[in-house]
Amino acid sequence: MWTRRTYKVRVEVRQDVFDHIEMFYNPKRKHVRHGTLSPVEFEWQQETRTERV
Repeated sequence: MWTRRTYKVRVEVRQDVFDHIEMFYNPKRKHVRHGTLSPVEFEWQQETRTERV
């Protein structure tokens, strides 16, 4: 899954980290852990529940 890589400049590291976050933490992707809701939908649901209390 992970490959070891040596970077020559900081810009390369930043781009790889950004790409990883965008691919792995996709805000629209459904998550089984959250009842097949996307992270955005899950947060909205949690905020809605909190406001009702």
